[in-house]
Amino acid sequence: MKLLEVLKQQLKKEPNYVTDDGELKKWVVLNKAQNFDEELISLLLDNDELKLKFFVKVKDSLVFNQNLFSQFLEQKNYLNDSYTHYKNKVGLTIDGKYLKQRNEVALVWPFKDCFLEGGQSREDQEREEIFFNEVLAQDEITQLLEPKVLTNFKCFDKNGEKSEISFNRDAELNKKRGLPKNTITDNLIIKGNNLLTLHSLKEEFAGKVKLIYIDPPYNTGGTEETFTYNNSFKHSTWLTFMKNRLNVAKEFLKETGFIALTIDHYELFYIGALLDEIFSRENRIGIVTIVHKPEGRNQEKFFGTSNEFMLVYAKNKEIAEFENVILDEKQREKFDQKDDKGSFRYKNFIRLTDGKYALREAKPEFYYPIYVSSDLKDISLTKKKNYHEIYPITEKGVERTWKTKSNTFKKYLDEGNIEAIKEDGIIQIYEKLRESQVIKTHWIKSEYHAYHHGTKVLEETLGRKAFSFPKSIHAVADSIKLMTEPNDIILDFFSGSATTGHAIFNLNNEEMANRQFILAEQLEDHMAISLERLRNVITNNNKGSFIYLEIKKYNQSFIDQIEAAKDTETLLEIWESMKAKSFLNYNVDIQEQEKHLEEFKADTIKNQKKLLLKLLDLNQLYVNRSSLNDKDFACTDEEKAVTKDFYQIKD
Repeated sequence: MKLLEVLKQQLKKEPNYVTDDGELKKWVVLNKAQNFDEELISLLLDNDELKLKFFVKVKDSLVFNQNLFSQFLEQKNYLNDSYTHYKNKVGLTIDGKYLKQRNEVALVWPFKDCFLEGGQSREDQEREEIFFNEVLAQDEITQLLEPKVLTNFKCFDKNGEKSEISFNRDAELNKKRGLPKNTITDNLIIKGNNLLTLHSLKEEFAGKVKLIYIDPPYNTGGTEETFTYNNSFKHSTWLTFMKNRLNVAKEFLKETGFIALTIDHYELFYIGALLDEIFSRENRIGIVTIVHKPEGRNQEKFFGTSNEFMLVYAKNKEIAEFENVILDEKQREKFDQKDDKGSFRYKNFIRLTDGKYALREAKPEFYYPIYVSSDLKDISLTKKKNYHEIYPITEKGVERTWKTKSNTFKKYLDEGNIEAIKEDGIIQIYEKLRESQVIKTHWIKSEYHAYHHGTKVLEETLGRKAFSFPKSIHAVADSIKLMTEPNDIILDFFSGSATTGHAIFNLNNEEMANRQFILAEQLEDHMAISLERLRNVITNNNKGSFIYLEIKKYNQSFIDQIEAAKDTETLLEIWESMKAKSFLNYNVDIQEQEKHLEEFKADTIKNQKKLLLKLLDLNQLYVNRSSLNDKDFACTDEEKAVTKDFYQIKD
């Protein structure tokens, strides 16, 4: 008898495992097995064949092989004499399902189930990060990701800087945006670890962002599994770093929202698979090639790189839509401007090419009458009394074809994209520029509007060269125009030199008003440039504002001091401060450390730094919101007030 039949007969001895129709309640049995149910195990032990198959003898005891039993029960086609009990399902499993069942490609790497804080604050800083395992370190992860206290707040507008702030929650604007009336409507720039910043922003902005535009580190080189934000850590570390951030970022998007991520060829395939996994392959909109250096980089050995890629995903492709915009100024040259309202139309609605498809006999279905009223205001496909009957006939009397079939023409007509105009006594049908046209995936601009002018624009704004490879403001602006409309919120949590903020200020200045930005950046040098840049833009435009915030450090401030120290004397001073004010690991014995102080002094400064860093409790890097009133963290009255205002905490 086949083993499956033996198992069924044995399990059916227990009525609770059988339906009224005599079928085995597989889900009940599986649940019992997962909980090592005594009744189930006893039933299996009563049968020698089942005992031999599903139990392992360890010394004098039998141990239930729960995993094997569950796998066996889930396989309908199992044969006890087959070569494998994974019949037709050989392979890896994810979350208990075979890849064949999941029908997807998934990335697997050593730290996939981990959290990587990635707490670098300077570009030249290298640090060994802890990979918090999601299962083994859940308490630590919960504490790590708890919303943080806010500090060092400032407001910048055309009148300058002020340190007293309060958050605007414009109910009328939020009504237009379809958001809760108490949503913050200020532009925000937050300095601090971007993973922790995202988790701090989540309560306020989850489900409210229309576009996430990010330019993460491209990871163009690296040999060690240490975190170096300036583009050099291994694939597995980089993927962990990105996965943590993209998972929480998805929660910010509206159902109609998009995420656009720029990358070069080094990690293109890896990040593409990861984005497929998080946002779903079905929601992938496309991969845009952005030409930022048409002549290419001549110093490269093989191909001179001239482009980068922008991967675009919708939160829900079924309901997401691009905005009706013209991205390429050259495109306008193909159309005549027929009025002062900015409507652009084709020369006419007749297919005028010399090819065979332009003639009536080649495509008769494209030859049909269009009826136009005497005042030219009403256009119809239905014959009407006293209406002009118009056919696609050229001035020379040649019967051509319309550009579309009649059903498509009606669609254009319903959308308001068709007009009739009398020129030289002849009525002609015009199609307005269909702004819902398909956007191409190859972006290259004229010299005036070049995508490689990121450095030039930043230099003009700051008056000096201050940042390597800043993002092109034109590429960012085009993405924003295409995927958002006025009043929408845009999030950029790798904000770099604040190109996204600059682009939004410029768009708002061009009467595409009320787009709101949220920027996050953790590198100090980058943030300094960002603030200077946006202040200059506000001054030049004489409009715009933003609120600057930081997430409050605690042990992180000691880490920054240790890594910046140049000599042993400075490190000893930091140690004294750590003893008095920091949170040390629970097993650190200060007196024991003091006994070995002379050994510490004799060691290299690199090892001295490593030791001090190991003494700090990494779960206390920043001040959690729950510790706002804890005297140990010494939060000021101002920090308490602003933090409560941001999170809408009532006393």
